[in-house]
Amino acid sequence: MSTTQETGFSLGMIGLGTMGRNLLLNMAEHGFTVAGYDKDASKVSLLGAEGKDYPVRGFDTLETFIQSLKSPKAVMLLVPAGKIVDSVIQDLKPLLTEGDIIIDAGNSHFTDTNRRVAELEAIGLNFFGMGVSGGEEGARKGPSMMPGGDKESYEFVKPILESIAAKVENTPCVTYIGPGAAGHFVKMVHNGIEYGLMQLIAETYELVSKGLQLPDEEIHQMFKKWNQGRLQSFLIEITSHIFTFRETGNNHLLLNDIRDQARSKGTGKWTSQVAMDLETPISTIDAAVEMRDLSKYKDLRILAASVYGETLPTLNVTNKEDFLTNLEQAFYFSMIISYAQGMHLLFNASKAYNYGLKMQEIAKIWRGGCIIRSGFLNDIYNAYQTNQNLEHLLVDEQIAALVTETLPATRSVIASAISNGLAVPAYAASLSYFDAFRSKKMPSNLIQAQRDYFGAHTYELIGKEGFIHSNWIVEALLPNEEVAKEQP
Repeated sequence: MSTTQETGFSLGMIGLGTMGRNLLLNMAEHGFTVAGYDKDASKVSLLGAEGKDYPVRGFDTLETFIQSLKSPKAVMLLVPAGKIVDSVIQDLKPLLTEGDIIIDAGNSHFTDTNRRVAELEAIGLNFFGMGVSGGEEGARKGPSMMPGGDKESYEFVKPILESIAAKVENTPCVTYIGPGAAGHFVKMVHNGIEYGLMQLIAETYELVSKGLQLPDEEIHQMFKKWNQGRLQSFLIEITSHIFTFRETGNNHLLLNDIRDQARSKGTGKWTSQVAMDLETPISTIDAAVEMRDLSKYKDLRILAASVYGETLPTLNVTNKEDFLTNLEQAFYFSMIISYAQGMHLLFNASKAYNYGLKMQEIAKIWRGGCIIRSGFLNDIYNAYQTNQNLEHLLVDEQIAALVTETLPATRSVIASAISNGLAVPAYAASLSYFDAFRSKKMPSNLIQAQRDYFGAHTYELIGKEGFIHSNWIVEALLPNEEVAKEQP
């Protein structure tokens, strides 16, 4: 490092893996004197090597690391979510004093963050959870960050966070999200939207590779073209790159050597679970979570293919270019639905948990640095700027115009896929969600009648107050059934 300073560091990082080390180097490159600690001596050494020209120092003992920080001490954790976070906090408690700050920058479940806020507040320590998005490159060059919890603690580290954050139109992609676990909750929903978008891209890949039998280079060109238009986004961009990547010595794509079994760290599942708790449908995201789970049953899928006969479904299209034009519109439509479902969940969670979320601010900080950044986030930001009490994106006039424009092509693509045996669960879930959402009358009255019939759960009548139960077995008996009963 460029300084011999051993104390007075502005912030300390526990966990010098890829994300923690790169965030710390980002801070140091912006002129902040920072310290890092990890039990793994090799990671401490790597920090020293990569940060030799910056005001950063690595420590291999926790006590010395904490002593090096200026007061109030600000300690950021970037360790795996769950019990490890609690273990690190336990180690820190005797080393910190009242007013010191702990920041959990990992993907912790928001309920764990709520618990930790209360536990640490009781002993005078300030705690806040902060979602960080952008991966390895984002951490080093500018992530999107979602801090929530103790606001005074956020204000203390705000200059550091605003300096290292991604910038869009000279605006840092970080803002105070809200109290308690608001930051981690918003990051969780961010990841749920990410699941939805990734599944839509995967289904698109299957449509063009299996359905149209396009060679890899044409698929690369398609995604590259999409990224130059209204589908411009980080995920589409990296997908186009994946379709060009070959390992040294190989003349085929690495992609084609990767097993079709998708892993996950749980944030998508958490999003689906809390959405059900809040009675907020997010079917596109749910489909994405389910397909990751289904992909893990590789042996069972192979067995099913032998039982039903393995087929190579193809799309019977008369004009390939027309289909690809429709596919771009179908993706745009479904992308809108995925974002809309996630934002609706945030809207409902804000009310349920008293987060006071500023939806336009969330859209603004997602425009740069994060995994789900896209050109469309400008439209989302504008919608919430126009109406800060907007309950659902799909009722915004400008968003509605985009949905209406792309709807016919979406129906065409999904119908073609289903009729030719190609699975498009996220696309189909997006369309079905929309069709039900814009329906003035759903068939749910029949469900209420059934519930009352078998379980006396009652129902409500149109235009009348109160709940009613009927004796369906007697009252539903039709005249011809009575005649049938009388005959011997």
